[in-house]
Amino acid sequence: LNDFLGKELSISWSGKIICSNCKKSTKKSFGEGFCFTCFQTAPEASPCILKPELCRAHLGEGRDVLYEQLHHLQPHVVYLACTDNVKVGVTRKTQIPTRWIDQGAAEVIVVAETENRYQAGIIEVAMKDFYTDKTNWKNMLINKRESEIDLIQEKWEAHEQMPSDLSVFWTDNDDILSIYYPVNNYPDTVRSITLDEFPTVKGVLTGIRGQYLYFDEQNVFNIRRHSGYDVNINL
Repeated sequence: LNDFLGKELSISWSGKIICSNCKKSTKKSFGEGFCFTCFQTAPEASPCILKPELCRAHLGEGRDVLYEQLHHLQPHVVYLACTDNVKVGVTRKTQIPTRWIDQGAAEVIVVAETENRYQAGIIEVAMKDFYTDKTNWKNMLINKRESEIDLIQEKWEAHEQMPSDLSVFWTDNDDILSIYYPVNNYPDTVRSITLDEFPTVKGVLTGIRGQYLYFDEQNVFNIRRHSGYDVNINL
């Protein structure tokens, strides 16, 4: 959509929501576009997606063992990211840098590398004693940071706080990835707009950051929030 910055864009919802897994119609979207049944049973909606420490793939267990092997018994990283503040997160190594761009991170450093999702989740839990795993989306979208952040310093200070069975996963690679987003001008305030409130969302596309589109600068639209919504897009 970068080529359409500064141009009119409209997103119109038909009123239908289609489950992203079974493709059946549903009255409500759960998680990232699932019907309730798939939200309860699909491996893509397992509790360990949001809470990696709950992963059981290393035990040969899960909603779908083959899915777990392909996605969770794979190398993962624990990272620190600057969004509006310093947050800790986990992602599969093959999802770098897609995951970070999707979150709207401005800078990211890899803290630890693990053999599977469970190990990364245990490290994340320990680091949540010092860091949040949430982003204040409004602050991020106006590009407001709490303070200047030294990610390398944060990484190694966290290392000192970790028990030896976790600190062994720390990586010596201190490279920082900086990510720049196509936003014409960061507004002073933002307002979230949804298709439930406005079945047609339209305006001049003035920016993109992570999963958010900026319309007329101050209105922001969360793409992922509308997973499964049947829409028509006019450019």
